[in-house]
Amino acid sequence: MMLWSLCTWLYIIGFAVVLIFTAVFGYIYLSVKYFQRARKRSKAEGRPPCVAFFHPYCNAGGGGERVLWCAIDALQTRKPEWKIVVYTGDLNASPDAIIKKVHQTFNISLKDDIQFVYLHQRRWLEAERYPYFTILGQSLGSVFLGIEALIAFLPDVYIDTMGWSFTLPLFSYVGGCTTACYIHYPTISTDMLKRVISREVTITNKARVAKSPFLSFAKLIYYRMFASLYSWCGSFSDTVMVNSSWTEDHINKIWHCCSSGTTVTHRVYPPCDTSALKAMPMAPDISEGGPIKIMSIGQYRPEKNHPLQLKSMYELRQIVSDAIWDRIKLVIVGSCRNSEDHQRVKDMKDFCRHLSLENNVEFKVNISHEELKKELQTSTIGLHAMYNEHFGIGVVEGMAVGQIMVSNRSGGPKADIIEESEGSRNGFLALDETEYARAISAIIKLGPAARKRIREAARSSVDRFSTEEFEKSFLRTVEPLFLRHTN
Repeated sequence: MMLWSLCTWLYIIGFAVVLIFTAVFGYIYLSVKYFQRARKRSKAEGRPPCVAFFHPYCNAGGGGERVLWCAIDALQTRKPEWKIVVYTGDLNASPDAIIKKVHQTFNISLKDDIQFVYLHQRRWLEAERYPYFTILGQSLGSVFLGIEALIAFLPDVYIDTMGWSFTLPLFSYVGGCTTACYIHYPTISTDMLKRVISREVTITNKARVAKSPFLSFAKLIYYRMFASLYSWCGSFSDTVMVNSSWTEDHINKIWHCCSSGTTVTHRVYPPCDTSALKAMPMAPDISEGGPIKIMSIGQYRPEKNHPLQLKSMYELRQIVSDAIWDRIKLVIVGSCRNSEDHQRVKDMKDFCRHLSLENNVEFKVNISHEELKKELQTSTIGLHAMYNEHFGIGVVEGMAVGQIMVSNRSGGPKADIIEESEGSRNGFLALDETEYARAISAIIKLGPAARKRIREAARSSVDRFSTEEFEKSFLRTVEPLFLRHTN
């Protein structure tokens, strides 16, 4: 009796599994056929070719958004016959409001013929929804959002500009689109795997996991399985663009771009408004008296590590004279995406009071492009603290305006931007608050001529990161995608 019952349950489970797989693959097959017919109808109706950008947070005002809008601006100039669509989850922002903010924040003037497709399921991307298996949860959530996007509008060319690579198989296989992606930061990197192996406590590897051999081993298996899935999704991109040599190295390793020979990464540095910034007058040298202004630019996100900047200021106070300290002012400029970011600003203000820094630190939130330029041209030193920053647009902007940058000794700033060798130094690199404080103190102690040499070297080194260079590289990279749809 027991054997018969077991066999019955195995039969039922087996039948259920077959039924589920049949339903899933049947749905995928019918979806493919549906979108194939939809594409044929569009061509028959003479619809102009269309490129769609997947950027659910297009109104955030950060460096990633600058890449998006500069890419669209370049396409509007080079490919005026193409229709441009942006998938966005910013439901409370009208198209006119979004375009107006682009002009205010980035000084980019766009044509108003961009079509915005509003996505209502962006909540599936929020990390807070996934207290465990966060990157897997967000990646699968992006697929649900991608389904909504694909049903709402079927493009000819699909470009993911936020790093949601799990949407690539959906648009490539199901939608039949030509696909591309611009990777700002790999979802998983070899560094993350190494930190789990070494059981190092970080933002992505909590102490409870790092202290447990069993949990560390389980997480390593999870990461490796996710990396394989991430690599598989990346293989559906016809063109892969990365924003720095650091990102390129990690994507090549995870996606096996070089070894497979089927996918090649293209390094396309993010657009920085270097021409306008270099045309601005440099701030007076600190030897001329007045405040010693230090400036930090970056979204108010945890990974930007603003607390490290505040701790660096606390350390700096211990090693400079009272007269110098009274002249020092740190101005932290950044954008807030949501209520969580605004709460972080409040927490940092409380941290300032705890460290007795409130008279020497100022926060500026969501300021305009013109205000940003005024802040830049009145500051001598720039501060950037994110570990393994994928590139560092704020670092480049500071150097272009003539700041002496102190950035984290990792990621893009170390690999692509800042040079510390004697004779060609254009900035400083540091890791912890002590190194940051010493670097700032060293800058203050330098003579005016030495500071001027570094500032001029910084300015002359940023031309390769200009908006013009980005547009050339971007258009050259995506041109083959558009040729496939040119009659």
